Amino acid sequence: MIMNREYKKAPNILTGKDLSYLKDIFGWNYSAYKLLNDSMQFVENKEISKLLKECSNLFYENMNDVLNILENGGNNE
Repeated sequence: MIMNREYKKAPNILTGKDLSYLKDIFGWNYSAYKLLNDSMQFVENKEISKLLKECSNLFYENMNDVLNILENGGNNE
């Protein structure tokens, strides 16, 4: 039986390819977050330390965005 469905709007689903991309995105952000957090203890310059903290926070937020997408099954409306 062939099923022909016509969608007016794309369904909110995550494909295997989506999950692969999200895994990569999470991994990149986790690696950067961990590297910056581990490096901050060795930086004495306050401006650079502040910048590293801001970047670390950005990577942390990105990881949480990925987790939210997974938690909601791709339905982020």
